Amino acid sequence: MPLRTSEVRMRDPFILEAEPGRFVLFGTTDPNLWGGPATGFDCYTSTDLETWDGPIPAFRPPDGFWGDTQFWAPEVHVHRGRYFLLATFASTTTHVRGVAVLVSDTATGPYAPWSEGPITPPDLPCLDGTLFVDDDGQPWLVYSRGAEGALGGAPGLADGEMYARRLSEDLRTPAGDPRLLFRASSAPWSKPLRFPEGIEPPAALNLAKDPLFTDGAYLVRTASGQLLMLWSSFGDEGYAMGIARSESGRVLGPWIQDDEPLWPRNGGHGMLLAPSTGGARLVFHWPNDSPDERVKLVDVDLTDDDLRLRRIEGTP
Repeated sequence: MPLRTSEVRMRDPFILEAEPGRFVLFGTTDPNLWGGPATGFDCYTSTDLETWDGPIPAFRPPDGFWGDTQFWAPEVHVHRGRYFLLATFASTTTHVRGVAVLVSDTATGPYAPWSEGPITPPDLPCLDGTLFVDDDGQPWLVYSRGAEGALGGAPGLADGEMYARRLSEDLRTPAGDPRLLFRASSAPWSKPLRFPEGIEPPAALNLAKDPLFTDGAYLVRTASGQLLMLWSSFGDEGYAMGIARSESGRVLGPWIQDDEPLWPRNGGHGMLLAPSTGGARLVFHWPNDSPDERVKLVDVDLTDDDLRLRRIEGTP
């Protein structure tokens, strides 16, 4: 039976319009996403963004795949006529967490490993990679170093960081050193993540104490050439999503943060869907509480130089 959007349990949702009027939904779908053995990624298909068919197995790790846990935040981009899936993977053996690239000739997969391990620095815990191709045709990976630390190693950063790294034209390897874009503390709305008394964070995350963190980057180019970045942290009302703006209009910035979050309460890790059928939507998971997180779509106004919510909705 098809599922309504609000019935799809998923974190970090990403919707690809594979062809006009046909959509594929990806996201973090493993039941034990924080530290259990990973299964892979599932996807769902829709023609109306209201009901979804699936789940369809999009990726199952082959024998010898380097990651075995914390399969997070897949997003799919069409590049040179193929479908490339970027996602976070971690290993309980090598204690590496990073962003790797998979590839398929069809939108729903199955996807196969493409990069040789992570395309983020293998000696540092990284996550949540997004692809952006600039006006010169250069592919960039934008990713986070956040509150999540290495498995069995050093804890995460107290002040999360956002990076950009040039990629090869085929998206298979890095083509430059990581460049720091900003830290979480540069956003006035970003607040420390604190767990309620008596509640402990999952040990597998190896968090820094009371961290400011960065995750869930997604870049948007407006019609006038403005370059915006959606990204998530914690705010006054829990998990939240804000906008950073590149003063130069290029990936390396400098990036200026909005004073207030775009979505302020208990939801985030978003992307912008501007379908051929019309009506731009912010796509993210809400609420942020496992196992209650669901896919949420909110109407937005995408103008020549800005992105704003059409309305701020309360809980359903």
